[in-house]
Amino acid sequence: MTSTSQEHPIVSTAFHRAESAVPPHDQIVAFATSFRDVVRNVEQAVHGKTATVELALICVFAQQHILIEDVPGVGKTLLARSLAGSLDLPCRRIQFTPDLLPADVTGSIIYDQRNHAFDFRPGPVFTNVLIADEINRASPRTQSALLEAMEEGQVTVDVESRPLPSPFLVVATENPIEMQGTYPLPEAQLDRFLIRARLDYPDAEAEGAILRDARTGSRFPTVSKVLTGSDVLDLVEIARRVEVSPAIDAYVMRLVAATRSRPQVRLGAGPRGSIGLMRASQVRAASLGRTFVDPDDVKALAVPVLAHRLLLSGDAERRATSAEEVIREIVDELPVPRALGLHGRP
Repeated sequence: MTSTSQEHPIVSTAFHRAESAVPPHDQIVAFATSFRDVVRNVEQAVHGKTATVELALICVFAQQHILIEDVPGVGKTLLARSLAGSLDLPCRRIQFTPDLLPADVTGSIIYDQRNHAFDFRPGPVFTNVLIADEINRASPRTQSALLEAMEEGQVTVDVESRPLPSPFLVVATENPIEMQGTYPLPEAQLDRFLIRARLDYPDAEAEGAILRDARTGSRFPTVSKVLTGSDVLDLVEIARRVEVSPAIDAYVMRLVAATRSRPQVRLGAGPRGSIGLMRASQVRAASLGRTFVDPDDVKALAVPVLAHRLLLSGDAERRATSAEEVIREIVDELPVPRALGLHGRP
């Protein structure tokens, strides 16, 4: 695929028209077209994982972060690299290890002997796309070094706060906690990821494509640049203005509140989960060419947005109940808002 950002003039021309409360049709067309082009582009390198690629892109346009959990060797890092390459955004990678220190992530104050002054040396977090590879191999103290960056888009070192580039996206990968040498992520850290996704093993067709790539000697297949950083920020604003009706607001709140009262759940999703589900639903609606969120958007994203925020009770864990199963039960039981009109209103 040879698409570049120049092939998407509709992004800039549509965006710079007079803004309205709800994006006009041409802006939604621009969004949906760009979304599909990026997905197809990433799939040149990441074969057979359309759903996971779409979830990662939802995080980009919601200006949130994604956690990809799976066993080693299924393409987690390749997905992160391909996404950054498609968006033409600077990308840095941190390999998390048990001896990694917080300053190795955020940066530190160094004494400059030539100038006889202390200078700040920025860490790898100062980038647009940060690949936090095998994040759960580092100690909880080092994992927590990303909390402020992920929530506030800034880093504080030696009482001075320094802003990070915009957009800022953390694509973290982790191995299942049952594997040797891993630490569970703190609840506060998990809550800052909009989505947790899994890649799983490829099917036969996808694995065949992977083998063909390997025969060419390309360990990390290159992808084309589809959008620029400026395009991404324009599309973020389009998605932010997708209409969310009062009925959808109420549906999201009921769904999240239900996670707090289930007997299988020790700690349910908080307000950050509600906000995340709403924002992700707006992006999904725009990617499908709609100016409003409907219940199907919320239902489709409930598991990847909410499941990792739940702490299950000891009894649920003994019964091998998963957080995903709990969310699916809630979605199945909750009444869905009735059919929505043209602008997302009942």
